[in-house]
Amino acid sequence: MKNKNNLPIYLSLAVIFGLLIGVSLNGSSNNILSLNKNSSQEIKIRKLINFIEKDYVDTVNTESLLDGAITQMLGKLDPHSVYIPKENLQAVKENMQGNFVGIGVQFRIINDSITVIQPIKGGPGIKAGIKAGDRILMADKDTLYGKGMFTDKVPGYLKGKPDTKVALKMYRKSNDSLFTVSVTRGNVNIKSVDLAYMINDSIGYIKLDRFARNTYSEFKTSLNTLIDDGMTDLILDIRGNGGGFIDIANSIIDEFLEDDKLIVFTKNNKNKVEESFATSKGDFEKGGLYVLIDENSASASEILAGALQDNDKGTIIGRRSFGKGLVQIEMDLGDGSAVRLTTARYYTPTGRSIQKPYDHEGNKNYYTDYQKRVANGELLSKDSIKVVDSLKYTTPKGKVVYGGGGIIPDIFVAIDTTSYMNGFYFNSINDFAFDYVDNNRKKLQKWTIANFITDFDTDETVFNSYLSDIKDRPTPSFSTSQNLKKYLKAAIANTLFGDVGFYRIMHQDDKMIQKVLELESEK
Repeated sequence: MKNKNNLPIYLSLAVIFGLLIGVSLNGSSNNILSLNKNSSQEIKIRKLINFIEKDYVDTVNTESLLDGAITQMLGKLDPHSVYIPKENLQAVKENMQGNFVGIGVQFRIINDSITVIQPIKGGPGIKAGIKAGDRILMADKDTLYGKGMFTDKVPGYLKGKPDTKVALKMYRKSNDSLFTVSVTRGNVNIKSVDLAYMINDSIGYIKLDRFARNTYSEFKTSLNTLIDDGMTDLILDIRGNGGGFIDIANSIIDEFLEDDKLIVFTKNNKNKVEESFATSKGDFEKGGLYVLIDENSASASEILAGALQDNDKGTIIGRRSFGKGLVQIEMDLGDGSAVRLTTARYYTPTGRSIQKPYDHEGNKNYYTDYQKRVANGELLSKDSIKVVDSLKYTTPKGKVVYGGGGIIPDIFVAIDTTSYMNGFYFNSINDFAFDYVDNNRKKLQKWTIANFITDFDTDETVFNSYLSDIKDRPTPSFSTSQNLKKYLKAAIANTLFGDVGFYRIMHQDDKMIQKVLELESEK
């Protein structure tokens, strides 16, 4: 779960559900999970359902009842064995595959209207001429504005089967015009690489959001571009990355490790071991590497950090990662729903399991671990991280590492408590930023990202306008004002340029990136 105060917020047709942090799959099965037809278990279940349907005093939705029973059953296993209802499965699959079929726009509901924040690059919407700021009023004969329109309803009107058409009635504020555009639905990429750019002449930066099917190709393209731009050292940012496909993580790791180095191994309930090794295809084996992690880096992110740390490659910077070392396989249940079942544990090259403890009785405390880390001071001090001597391992070059719950970084960076903003400021800034851009699109077209970062609102006219907007609130302190000023600029940049604008501004005083620059200056 990402820190929402440090992220651009807009809702898009990607509909990324994120049902659980760090779900990682190393395979899938098309087999229907079912009991043997003659088994006593199946006979028992069938009898019970028939009995309820026939004789229960009230009308009961037995399908819903069975869904609940499956969920409770899996809850007795481990935190990552989960049931995915049929109404959620398509969105979950889209997120993992890295694409969906639709018109391709990022949007927010603003004043009861679907407002396009950005058309997605390469998507059908941008090809059809949809622009940022356009309002979508109707889809075919369906009215899409008014108090009854909520974000979760929108995809049902705009997504669909490939090559189907939808007629959209639009309003464009910049020229006060109503028009209709026909959009042919098509595949839309859900990007995995949030950002890739050169921080300076030699240091490149790539931010990975997850490990979906399209992630490696996006990463490889970004890596090669940065190498061509003169990159000698890479910052790979996997903060907040909850995981994904193990084989995709392995392909990315392979870009950094020398031939035949062990990346990860898994072990199932029959003690069958499967190992993954680096190949000869790596393009950045000799480059410098820094990997940024935090308490929300999970699963495949931890495989990446652990493989590099155990092979003495690069430097891991940040805070202890989430602690998920379980592997799931997805199985279709035959009715549009599915189960993700834990079938193995994974281990880093030195033999570490980084799965944090869990119980088998509902996993009540598993996802409260973050609160425990706050309480014991772990997010502020590396000395507060509890380690177990019996889970101590040593890398080939003699570095001591620990198993038992997450990857402990080589260099600790405390959480930045000064950047916190309460919910009011967070929401009001995003609303103000959109309105400001929406009212000044022609004037803002002159800005490039580079010029915007250095020169926008140097006289604080826009910031003071925002403060006037919230004059009914207490005057913010100097420290809060500095954070508000930075976030307002980043929010406006996000509306204008997308994620790249937002992060480029937020990175200017990012403590982990600053630590990398400090280490580089000491070389």
